[in-house]
Amino acid sequence: MPPEPTPTPVRRAVSPLDHRLEAATGHDIDTLWAYRDRGVLDEPHAHLVDRHRELAKAQTGVVFYLKLLNRLSSGEFDVDDALFTRIDRTVDQLEEATDTRDAAARTVSAALEPIEAAATASMGGPSPLSTDDQAALLAIAGGAKLYEHLLTGRMSVTAASGTRIPHAKLQRLEDAGLVVRDTGHPVHAGQPVALTDAGRTALFAARRTPTTQAPKVPARPGTSPSTPAQRR
Repeated sequence: MPPEPTPTPVRRAVSPLDHRLEAATGHDIDTLWAYRDRGVLDEPHAHLVDRHRELAKAQTGVVFYLKLLNRLSSGEFDVDDALFTRIDRTVDQLEEATDTRDAAARTVSAALEPIEAAATASMGGPSPLSTDDQAALLAIAGGAKLYEHLLTGRMSVTAASGTRIPHAKLQRLEDAGLVVRDTGHPVHAGQPVALTDAGRTALFAARRTPTTQAPKVPARPGTSPSTPAQRR
């Protein structure tokens, strides 16, 4: 009997809670994961994305054992004691994977609830950041330093991406509590500049896509979203 297939690694699996994350944050899952890797997210959102990654991994396990069970029952193999043993083992593994997935889903839901409440409470809140400020904060999020030119004495921020930010803008962002400098380093050598928690929150909120449509409900396994319901 051929060996059992090994799970194929994927970036993420669709989870039952994806639509809630996207509705509460205004971003799709891939964007949330990218922002987490770039350090744009504040602590609550970073925690949420970390828990969602665990849920996605657990969901992948459920899908894998479901496919294996379907293969074992497809008629491809001889019906004998060895097949029954493999089916029993796969059912047990599927049950364990489902328990792990359900526990991960509860953790994601617990991390999501305060963010949903905050998103609802923030409707009609303060004016969003300007496009220019958003670009500056996003550049700083990727790493930036404030330098003073040794000859001219002029100061400016250079981001890791190569973007240059005027010193006056840095001062405005500092005054607003959105960025902070590491003054332990001399300016001529470069003072690291980073987003504060307030800066991450403001940037994330500013780049949030307004959600005006009802959240999409994931299709049931084995069905297509465009497949109409059949009448009885």
